[in-house]
Amino acid sequence: MRKVAIALTTRGNYGKMLSTMRAIRARPDLELRLIVGGGILRNSFGDFVPVVEADGFKVDRKVDYLEGMSGDADTMLRSAARAVDGFGAVLAELAPDVVVVIADRYEALSIAFAATCRSIPIAHLEGGEMSGSIDDRIRHAITMLAQIHLPASRSAAARLVAMGERRESVHLVGSPSFDIIGALDLADLAPLDAFQAVNGSGPAIDHRAPFVLVSQHPVVEEEAQAEAQTVETAAAVAAVGLPVVWVQPNMDAGSVGVRRALARSAALPGAPPMHVYASLPLPLYARAMKACRCMLGNSSSGIREAAFLGVPVVNVGTRQRGRERGRNVVDVGYVRSEMEAAIRRQLAHGAYAPDDLYGNGRSGERIAEVLASAPLELAKWGAT
Repeated sequence: MRKVAIALTTRGNYGKMLSTMRAIRARPDLELRLIVGGGILRNSFGDFVPVVEADGFKVDRKVDYLEGMSGDADTMLRSAARAVDGFGAVLAELAPDVVVVIADRYEALSIAFAATCRSIPIAHLEGGEMSGSIDDRIRHAITMLAQIHLPASRSAAARLVAMGERRESVHLVGSPSFDIIGALDLADLAPLDAFQAVNGSGPAIDHRAPFVLVSQHPVVEEEAQAEAQTVETAAAVAAVGLPVVWVQPNMDAGSVGVRRALARSAALPGAPPMHVYASLPLPLYARAMKACRCMLGNSSSGIREAAFLGVPVVNVGTRQRGRERGRNVVDVGYVRSEMEAAIRRQLAHGAYAPDDLYGNGRSGERIAEVLASAPLELAKWGAT
């Protein structure tokens, strides 16, 4: 029986990996070792451990690596160092046969480095993509450390081979978050209403009437501009005049500026009603995405999940610059007039046809099968 370690560090990680964790649990030849750390442990981001445990999963270890809450580059660097140390110790204790590393956050590279130093093979989810930010360098660095590759799109799979990875080590699986979304009754907004009643801040939003969903993260290379960029986004939404559901960013460099600008913008006289969440569990976030008239910001969910759902998106700035996008996305800069015009254009267009660019909702079982059957070798060779 292979022991598979999965480390969850953000609210998005859990929604992304839930179907895979269920598929691993259902197989007699795999055994899950679950590690949680970082923002997923912090109440300020919405403590997800009770959610994880309520879904029937045992948390084997916790790694609290976040260094303070200032959200600047120095804090991120120190947190990354603590993550290497913390995950390295936990991996030594759990001794998994393979470690699943998710996407491209800074702590993902810390986990991959710790696994490399512990001589544990790595299965990397969502490698081979391009987004145009520091995430690219982190993502490609993890690719170089990983032995098993689990890309979400055909072009990402082809890029991995072009980067020198063996074709037989690249397994096209799609985005596993779609597994959960595809099984939901997204028209049932009662769970979202109930969550809003006891979570977040600001006036209640009628989810059955037109509203705009915003998810905007700081760009590490643009940390100093994060606050001003958020002010522009908030001003554009205010000019449109629709109620707003705003999901705050993770604790990355620049996030404090985002939160400061958001608090100031929500308090301005004449601002439209705005309900702000520290986080939304994926089943609720998916409902909010499907119900909104337009999504705004720079989250990868606007590229991936929104395409799957056919949600009109205004993608802002450079964070997703190089990532493949569907027909549902309009790209603009951090200029309020451009954002406002794009929002109005998307509102006029309405819903798009669903796009399977990043998968079709059957990824978890594919990933589990790969984890059970792929060779677990530490050595790597060029493309064959």
